[in-house]
Parts: sequence; structure tokens; C-alpha cells
Amino acid sequence: MSRSDGGRDTYREFTEAVNMKPGELQKWLETDESKHVGWRKKGSPGGESVGHESGRKIIELLRRRRAELSEADYRHMRKVVGYVRRHMAQRPSGDVRATRWRYSLMNWGHDPVKAPLPPPGGPSRKALQRHGAPPKARRGPGR
Repeated sequence: MSRSDGGRDTYREFTEAVNMKPGELQKWLETDESKHVGWRKKGSPGGESVGHESGRKIIELLRRRRAELSEADYRHMRKVVGYVRRHMAQRPSGDVRATRWRYSLMNWGHDPVKAPLPPPGGPSRKALQRHGAPPKARRGPGR
């Protein structure tokens, strides 16, 4: 967490990357599809995948007040944002509704069928919905 922003940017990016509600994510994590995707740590045969474990932690984070979040919580939020952004960049072509790619992302709290992810450091998803994308002249170089 950056000392200058007090975790504000991390929190914003996390809440944009995680587009599933806690109850929705909890219900998803109970499905067979959720339990059968993702990478498992070495030495844990048949154990829980890293993404599934992260999903449980995300539910806790979403249900906690912002003032109760620790530095470890912000580290996990940054991990979630990084995972979601990396995997969204690897989107397969065609219909993704019944793919392991989508199921893996959903374990991390992001359903790619719901809405696109805003660009890092840019306006929030809610601001883009309210106002639309800024005019090209205001977007900066290369945007």
C-alpha cells in the first residue's frame, strides 16, 4: 500500500476487479466447476487450489470495513488485481461462458461475462458508466 494514498488506489482497483458480490462468490465456490480449476500447491494432492483459497479470502475482505483492513489484506488485494488483469489479457476467442479460463477468474472474484475491466489507473468503472470515455484529446498519449 502506498503511504501517500492510504491504500485508496489499491482498494479502488480491487473493488473494480472483483465484480462478484460476497454471497454470489460464496455460492460459486461451492460448485464442482469452481473446485476443479486452478493450480494446486506442491504437496497438497487433491487439496484446494490457490484461486479457490483466494476466493474465500476475497469474501472476507468484501465483508470487512475498510478501516479494518491490514497491510496483509492490501497485499492480497494487489495480488487479486494482478491476477485478474493478467488473465483478462489472455482471454480466449469465442464463447467463454463454460470455460476453465472463466471459472478460474471467477474463483478470484471476477466474472468476465459481467463487465469489462477498466484500464489500470484510469477512471473507475462507475465513472465510465456515468460519463463515458473521455474525449480522445483528454486521454493522453497513446490511448
